[in-house]
Amino acid sequence: MDARLLVSLSGIGPRTLHRCADLAAELDQRKVPLSLLFAPQLAGPAAVTEWVRARRRLGDGLLLHGFDHRVAPAHRAHFGRKAEFAALPAHEARLRLIAAQAAFDRAGLAADGFAPPRWLASRGTLEALRGQGFRLCADVNAVHELQTGTVHRARVQDFATSSQRTETVRCFALVLASARAARRGGLVRLGVDAADLARPGLRQALLDAVDVALENRAFGTTYQSLTALPRGATRTSVPSGARLVNNP
Repeated sequence: MDARLLVSLSGIGPRTLHRCADLAAELDQRKVPLSLLFAPQLAGPAAVTEWVRARRRLGDGLLLHGFDHRVAPAHRAHFGRKAEFAALPAHEARLRLIAAQAAFDRAGLAADGFAPPRWLASRGTLEALRGQGFRLCADVNAVHELQTGTVHRARVQDFATSSQRTETVRCFALVLASARAARRGGLVRLGVDAADLARPGLRQALLDAVDVALENRAFGTTYQSLTALPRGATRTSVPSGARLVNNP
């Protein structure tokens, strides 16, 4: 079975927009769509939101990426800065999701998928997402189909733990993991923060990981495709527990 390649981009803002556009152009040449992780409160000038809308028209995916990473939640616990939804109870997560959806509406955007900051989502967040009508949540270890209970197991590969001292090793590991997942026919999940694109080594490693996945018969798609149904097909809900889909 051919692998599916999911490339996500976060950190979209006025200071990084030119790097975002450059990466999008590189992936357009490879016929690989982006999945844009977008936080509406951090958008800044209208040009940023307009770029997101333009990329959506070209076929990129869009996932809500939290509400406002700068505001520390009351239940941040030990997860560190910017892990906005890592430890929230359902009621607090719901309030933040409502605010974020309202900001999306004002920007003329809509998303039925969610990717929490730092890829960390509490159980309360998953519960709140279902209640707000979201179809999927992508966390660090899996993609959850919220309305059916299906879980696609695949860890996201990114540079979150990279430092200049370990950059070479992390870049090599990213390319190796991409090749291995593609050969096994699973999900290849690559993620990058736009700020990391300023580092030539990280940018090239991401493109190398994309290329090696494509060479191993992966095809580029978006997170929304995981919940898309073939024409005429129907879904059966899973009333007791999640149905796991393993993607080595």
